[in-house]
Amino acid sequence: MQVGIQFFPDIGPDIRSARDYWQEALALVALCDRYGYSHVRTVEHYFHPYGGYSPNPVVFLAAAAQVTKQARLVTGAVLPAFNNPLKLAGELAMLDALCDGRLDIGFARAFLPHEFARFGVRLDESRARFDEGMEQVRLLLEQENVTCDGRFHSFRNVTSLPRPTQRPRPPFYVAALATRESFERAGAAGHSIMAIPMTGGAMAELIGLYRDAWQRAGHPGRGTVMLAFHMFCHADQQEAERISREPLNRYLRSLVTAASDWVQGETSADYPGYDKIIAALSQETFETQVEKCAAWIGTPECILDTVQRYRRLIGDFEVASLQVNFNDIELSDAQASMRLFGEAVLPQL
Repeated sequence: MQVGIQFFPDIGPDIRSARDYWQEALALVALCDRYGYSHVRTVEHYFHPYGGYSPNPVVFLAAAAQVTKQARLVTGAVLPAFNNPLKLAGELAMLDALCDGRLDIGFARAFLPHEFARFGVRLDESRARFDEGMEQVRLLLEQENVTCDGRFHSFRNVTSLPRPTQRPRPPFYVAALATRESFERAGAAGHSIMAIPMTGGAMAELIGLYRDAWQRAGHPGRGTVMLAFHMFCHADQQEAERISREPLNRYLRSLVTAASDWVQGETSADYPGYDKIIAALSQETFETQVEKCAAWIGTPECILDTVQRYRRLIGDFEVASLQVNFNDIELSDAQASMRLFGEAVLPQL
C-alpha cells in the first residue's frame, strides 16, 4: 500500500488565514521525502470554509513540487463543470513540467449545490459537463491539432502548450462518493478511482463494481483505488483522541453544512439519492468514523489494527490518502503525528 497526504482546508479567516494555512501545509509537505509519503493532494472547492481556501489545486501543488522531490502531486480533484478545458489542460501540463512528471490528475463532478448556483451552472448538466470536459482535457494532453465540437466548449485545430512531460499524459483518477455508476464508469474507462470511505464497509461493494468493470473492459491488472482517511497518530491513545475528536467533529459538521441544500429540497437527476447520503452523513461523529475505520486515530499499534480490520472488511486497496491537519489541528501536533506514523506505521504498510 502506498500512503500519501492530502490537504482539505476546512477553516475560514476567523480560525486561520490562508497564508498561515498554506505555509503550514508546505511545512508538512517537507516531511514527505524523509518518511516516504507517496503523494501530496489537494482539492478544488469554492466560497465556503469547507474547501474554499483551495479554488485551484494547481497553485498549491506547484509550490509543493518545489518542497518534495519524490512524492507525486495529485489533483484531488479538478472540476470540469467550472473550468474551460483549454485553460485546464494548459495549467495541468505546466504543473507536470514543474514537478518533473510527477503529476496524477484527479477529476470530479462537484457535488455542492451552492457552487453550481454561484457559477450559474445547472446541476442537471453536471454529468454531461464532467464527461465532455474530462474527454476534451484528455484529447488536448494526448494529441496535437485537436478539434472538438462540444455541447459546452468547442474549439478547432488547437495544440495545447506546454505539452505534458509524461507521455502520452499524466495518469487520470476519477473521484466518486457513493454512486454505483461512477465506480463502474471509471473502471470501464480504465481510470483509477479516488473515494472517501466515510460509510465504512459499504465501500467493498463499490470497489468490487469498479474492479469488475475494469476487468470486463479488458484493461490489464485490477485498477488503482485511492481511499481518503483522517489520520492522527500519537504515542498516547487518550491524547490522540482528545486532540483529534473535536476537529474531526467540526469537519463533519462543516461538510453537512456546505451540502445542506440537498436536505433542504434540492434535487437533480444527476445526483440520485444525495439527500439521503447527506442526511446519513449528518449522523456521523468522531466515534462512528473511528468505529467504521474511516478515521485512523491513536497509537501506531492501534492504527495498524484499524488498517488491518478495514482491509479485512473491504479487501485490498492500493493507496491511502491521509488528512493530517483537518480543521484546526495545530501544526506542531500534525508534524508530530506525521513523524510518528512515518516511523512506526508506514514501514509496516
